[in-house]
Amino acid sequence: MRRSRSADAAGAPAARRRRPGPASRACAPAAGRRPRAPAARASGPRPARWSARGSTCGACPARVGGARPPPAPVTGQTGGVSDEAFSGTGPGVRFTAADEEKRRGVRRMKTIATGLLAFATLVFALATWAKSAGAGAWAGYVAAAAEAGMVGALADWFAVTALFRRPFGLPIPHTAIIPTKKDAFGRSLGEFVGDNFLSGQVVRSRLAALGIGRRLGEWLAAPGSAERVTKEASAALRGVLAVLRDDDVQAVVGEAVTRRAAATSVAEPAGRMLAKVVADGGHHGVVDLVAVRAHGWLTANHEEVVQRVSQKTPGWTPKFIDHQVGERVYKELMRFVTDIRDDPDHPARGAIDKFLADFATELQTDPETIARVERAKVELLARPEVQDLIASTWAAIRTLVLNAAEDEESELRRRIRTGVRDFGARLATDRKLQAKVDGWLQDAAQYLVDTYRAEITSLISETVAGWDADDASRKIEANVGRDLQFIRINGTVVGALAGLLIHTVAVALGG
Repeated sequence: MRRSRSADAAGAPAARRRRPGPASRACAPAAGRRPRAPAARASGPRPARWSARGSTCGACPARVGGARPPPAPVTGQTGGVSDEAFSGTGPGVRFTAADEEKRRGVRRMKTIATGLLAFATLVFALATWAKSAGAGAWAGYVAAAAEAGMVGALADWFAVTALFRRPFGLPIPHTAIIPTKKDAFGRSLGEFVGDNFLSGQVVRSRLAALGIGRRLGEWLAAPGSAERVTKEASAALRGVLAVLRDDDVQAVVGEAVTRRAAATSVAEPAGRMLAKVVADGGHHGVVDLVAVRAHGWLTANHEEVVQRVSQKTPGWTPKFIDHQVGERVYKELMRFVTDIRDDPDHPARGAIDKFLADFATELQTDPETIARVERAKVELLARPEVQDLIASTWAAIRTLVLNAAEDEESELRRRIRTGVRDFGARLATDRKLQAKVDGWLQDAAQYLVDTYRAEITSLISETVAGWDADDASRKIEANVGRDLQFIRINGTVVGALAGLLIHTVAVALGG
């Protein structure tokens, strides 16, 4: 009971400063009470880990008096601290093995600075004793120098310590500056970066000085660069095609083609194209082909034509008359088709020309004809065969592109290599093109910094705000603390020299 009361008394100031939550009240260390080990494990390791500033239970991260468990080193195969991580306990702060080495250096410098203070104190005590013992005037000079050195050492110790913590734990104003002002430092740092590094003018001037366009052209024109760009572009293209689902792409392509075709009028463009074909006589070849094929078919199917004509005659006529009628019709058909085939100026050809010209005009001007063509277009697009054809187009294109991207000697990759090489050679020598590329890059960079400056700077301020104050203070001290200890040493030396000078002047003026 005595130990429990003393522990509660020791934890009382911290409890007054911060009321523990439900999770803290449920944990013995968080309430200021030392957890008891089970009787069966009395000789085993302690179930709790204790630090100089408080305790923390191994089962929860609760703390007593603001204490937090020390960073746990990540050990490698040798059991030492790895170069990869000496993880801090606060979010976003990592203590690496290099930080631990720096902290050891800080501790060594602290020892030296504190030892120098102790030496000045010892010298002051001995000099004061010697002065009182009548050792002579030199004792006053030494005592004055040692006394000023002590003052300088203490003042600089206070200043350095006040950056990271409260000296002696006393709530002195404007101390523990880094832990208490961490968020303000983060915001100031973000604003500083935004104003001095992420301004449009700074980015543009820096990019202009780099000459990225010329450098890019020289690199692209160098041997092997075009092949590398082509290889990486082919790999990226294959990756994109591998990620895309065929069903989704086919659906998108089919919908896009169907919507575009449905929204586009085909009657008027078809009419203009047909009128142009007729005016140029481009349809004559089709008429010639039809006439030749018709003549050939009639020649090969003489008996069939005669038989079909004979079957259409009245049943009361004699069969030989039916046969004669069939022969007559066949001969007239052969004569008609032969004349069309052989005579470019045949009246039938003229009739076809007139029909096509009139139809072309109607496609462009007649509302009824236009409406009929558009209805036919919609019906054609709605047929499953047409939709399957549209969907299969993506599969064919995908296969073609994949094969071309994988084959180093394909026409696609050869053209890409040639295009990259030619573009690089031109970019390396053409100043106007270089200026244009540099301008594009500068415009893009300025747009990014102008648009996303707040997001970039907030990344700095929010990251700093997310750091634990104690961990951030230890991290900063590990990196700059060694130089700060030199300030303490310099303060001791400069104070001693200043004290010696002041005492000398005072003795000279005072006689």
